[in-house]
Amino acid sequence: MSIGHDSVYFNDESSTSLDNKEIIKKVAKKCYIPATTTLINLLEKHPEFKVSFSITGVLMEQLSMWSPESLDLFKKAVKSKRVEIVSETYYHSLAFLYNKDEFVSQVNLHSKLVKQIFGLKPKVFRNTELIYSDELAQFVEKMGYIGILAEGADHILGWRSPNYIYKAAGTKNLALLLKNYRLSDDIAFRFSERSWSEWPLTAPKFASWVNQVNGGGEIVNLFMDYETLGEHQWEDTGIFEFLKSMPSDILSHPDNDFVTPSEAVKKFKKVSEISVPHYISWADMERDLTAWLGNPMQHDASHSLYSLYDQIVNTKDEDLLSVWRKMTTSDHFYYMCTKWFADGDVHKYFSPYESPYDAFRYFMNALTDLRIRVERDQK
Repeated sequence: MSIGHDSVYFNDESSTSLDNKEIIKKVAKKCYIPATTTLINLLEKHPEFKVSFSITGVLMEQLSMWSPESLDLFKKAVKSKRVEIVSETYYHSLAFLYNKDEFVSQVNLHSKLVKQIFGLKPKVFRNTELIYSDELAQFVEKMGYIGILAEGADHILGWRSPNYIYKAAGTKNLALLLKNYRLSDDIAFRFSERSWSEWPLTAPKFASWVNQVNGGGEIVNLFMDYETLGEHQWEDTGIFEFLKSMPSDILSHPDNDFVTPSEAVKKFKKVSEISVPHYISWADMERDLTAWLGNPMQHDASHSLYSLYDQIVNTKDEDLLSVWRKMTTSDHFYYMCTKWFADGDVHKYFSPYESPYDAFRYFMNALTDLRIRVERDQK
């Protein structure tokens, strides 16, 4: 990119790598279309089966442009009345950490688009990458939500179980639904790992693990990247056959059923209060913010970006604001992570860059160009 002259930040078709359109079409073919079709069939087959989606605004935009058949399938699933859309920031951003006004704007933009496309008003909130704290919970309750999703991190739970609903500390009555990360990760990360002692993971085996919660919990929250189905775990791993069988195997136990997040909030009592004074997330071994803000590059990039907020808003230029908001997407900072070993491999897998240093350099070049455009607009 030529700074000050070329403002194509997100989709350089001259690049040797796949552009956004090609990526969406590839993932739609491997995941969105077959996975959602499978879920629709399960919804038709099992009246008790329910599921929830958290779909960013930017993905809904991209599906509208490049894979409308994928978006139509999500709409069809929602029409079953047994699918819930969960609220989040439109741009999958870290906005709450830096600018509360922008956070509210992005959440409202997302809710507006969900209403427009699916005819639903989200009742339960999940922040980007399950980033969560007491402060966030208190803020979200004031925005009108009845529940919030978070990671069932061991250092927060201690001796307690993620398989109950809790009250978020400092709120009047906000329900805290904690992800059972062990069972979720069995599917998301370990499903095709042949060195895993439990491989192969079959639906009956998984259902037996869920059944073991009976008597020691009331709910099992499974939460994972949708791309687990067909993209991260390829079709030849048997992931779709597992998905097709899993509901019936779980429902074969008479005490089991499925609920959406908002139904869970209304159905189960809060057993106690949980306080999370410091931010947690679902990322990496630490379950904290270091996946996005763990080194000086990430801090420099994020602070530089959000420091431009007032100038961007004052231009009243919707194009500039849209570009700036796309740059708030958390993935940009994730690509700059310099962790090693298993966590580092995960970051490298998702990154389109040769190194985290390239990710930082390209981001800062784009941000410099955006700053020049803002300054020109103000003259």
